[in-house]
Amino acid sequence: MGSILPEVINHYNIYNDADRIIGVSGEVELPELEAITDTIEGAGVLGEIDDPVTGQFSSIKIKIPFSVLHEDLFNLMNTTKAPQLTLRGAMQCMDPVTGDTDYYPIKIVIRGKASTTSLGKLVKGKKGEPEIELEVLYIKVLINNKTRLELDKLNFKYVLNGVDMLAKIRSMV
Repeated sequence: MGSILPEVINHYNIYNDADRIIGVSGEVELPELEAITDTIEGAGVLGEIDDPVTGQFSSIKIKIPFSVLHEDLFNLMNTTKAPQLTLRGAMQCMDPVTGDTDYYPIKIVIRGKASTTSLGKLVKGKKGEPEIELEVLYIKVLINNKTRLELDKLNFKYVLNGVDMLAKIRSMV
């Protein structure tokens, strides 16, 4: 896949467990992962360095926008049961040597709890744009069936490109 040129997400769907979520709008902004840092300063260091703490991340949020008010939005609001959402997509790519088009799978699994719900608006003849924001407790990103990222905030797991980034730390605590 190294020489393949990724082009676009050809299509995607979102599932809550095994059921496809209905009414999601065409665009979902994926979460931002911001490492928690601490400032290093002192003798031998010129100035300050904000050094990331391995495996520690600030609050992670994802917004799931809907076109209109739909029961699936309200199903995700239950804070006593963290929904597990799976985004499945088909990445369209091109072989730069031949120009042939092909596809490979993208899969993102997210488990979280509803933190904010916007009911959107009522506009005659237009979309209402409600959305739900989830606090992400777990995220796993697979590209072409290979795990590129797995972060489980409640179970001390952080895997990056198949490498357990916390194995050494777990062996010490």
